[in-house]
Amino acid sequence: MTQRRIVSIWFPQLAMNRWCKAHPRRDDALPFALASETAHGIVLDAINRSAHDEGVKPGQKLTDARAICPPLQIEPSDHDGDAAWLTAIGHWARRWCPWTAVDGTDGLLLDITGAAHLFDGEAAMLADMHARCHALGLVARIAAAPSIGAAWALARFGGDKTRRCQPDDLDAQLAPLPIDALRLDGDTALLLRRMGLKTIANLADIPPLSLARRFRKFEAPGRNPLHRLNQALGRIEEMVAPLVKDPAPRVAKRVLEPILHVAILKPVLLELAQRLCQQLEDRQSGIRQVRFEAFRVDGHVGALEAETASAVRDPAHIARLFDEKIDTLDAGFGFDSFALTALWHEAMAARQTHLDEERYEGIALSHLVDRLCARIGAQNVSRPMPEASHIPERSISWQPALRMPAQDIAMPVTTNRPLRLFDRPELITVLYAMPEGPPRRFQWRRCQHQVVKAEGPERIAPEWWRERSTVRLRDYYVIEDEDGRRFWIYRNGLADDGRGGVPDWYIHGLFA
Repeated sequence: MTQRRIVSIWFPQLAMNRWCKAHPRRDDALPFALASETAHGIVLDAINRSAHDEGVKPGQKLTDARAICPPLQIEPSDHDGDAAWLTAIGHWARRWCPWTAVDGTDGLLLDITGAAHLFDGEAAMLADMHARCHALGLVARIAAAPSIGAAWALARFGGDKTRRCQPDDLDAQLAPLPIDALRLDGDTALLLRRMGLKTIANLADIPPLSLARRFRKFEAPGRNPLHRLNQALGRIEEMVAPLVKDPAPRVAKRVLEPILHVAILKPVLLELAQRLCQQLEDRQSGIRQVRFEAFRVDGHVGALEAETASAVRDPAHIARLFDEKIDTLDAGFGFDSFALTALWHEAMAARQTHLDEERYEGIALSHLVDRLCARIGAQNVSRPMPEASHIPERSISWQPALRMPAQDIAMPVTTNRPLRLFDRPELITVLYAMPEGPPRRFQWRRCQHQVVKAEGPERIAPEWWRERSTVRLRDYYVIEDEDGRRFWIYRNGLADDGRGGVPDWYIHGLFA
């Protein structure tokens, strides 16, 4: 079984880094702080280096800080903006592994189990994380360990920019760390220090039974030091909800030199599609919605999405869906990482279409729909869908083609229905021999048509549950004129039905 590897990334100056990134022209030599108003007055949340050199500390009241450093300037904190930025960084960190989670207000957790070899080993991966965070203007402390608690402790109290901890030296690396490294609340940590337990080693020397008896009423994990110690040492499994709860099938690729021209992305996209289709084939699944992500060296992520009308597992077709969109990406300083994710996939069992297994050279209907949607927009492509009505114009509705069901719904089988049905019946002038018989001649769009053959009538009654009582029944006829053209016409009502005067005649469709 593969040993679990967790990476904790701590951003000790996240709020200040974000503010400085948004205000690059500010003079860093001036003492500056971000503050928020609390029930006990205005409290400093973050400070710059100049304020730190003057003796100002985060968590101080503004009055105390101004007494130490009178020229201190402040700006209001934006906690919601900081949280949103941290979440965005968490999604950006998926370039290293598919499992990322936000850890509090200033950290991330990454499960890199089985992913380090893609970056030439774990040490190189941590170095790449630190370099990329620094390029984004973020101060970061990174640690990798077998458990979430150990990675969290080493990132915040380990003292190094990057630190690795293997299972064999877990106890030795955690032992000298202060008791606060166990993620305990302030009251519990203060109680332990008063008892003389200042380091994790001091706490680990206490018999577990004694600790369990002493803190048996401390049920919350943050208040129970024995529980936190067991979590850090990997004796108790700890679960954290990731940003993406159910990781979708995903493949990624890194390049040695940043790609500056968008045209070069097409071969990369095709390679990713081939690898993703191999994953889907192993799962007996096919893509319905796919996202292509291009990670820029400056931290920007360009994303494109495409949908398919039915489950697809053809790499060339998937890559072709982005032909019209890939030119919209802004390469900036260049793309160096790419990912292709199946956001929505459905069951797609392997099928043999021919006995000799030769590939069909035509274009499937679903592939044609996908190409049209990619070229002219999904909102401009529709398909007919059957509806529960026997009135001809209500029996079919037009729905977005990409939202067709996984298995096509069979259209109702009816006889004597035209290939072309008008959205609205058109009024015609009719000459007939008998009031309730078929017409002998009719005029439509200023043209006279002599009836040679007639078949019918097919009577369709009104839908009483949705129509008014004055709606009349219809008698449909299939008519053929002297030129061989066939029409679908109907008489609206009967002469003595009590729902109007002389019946009207309408043409509703054309046969081939």
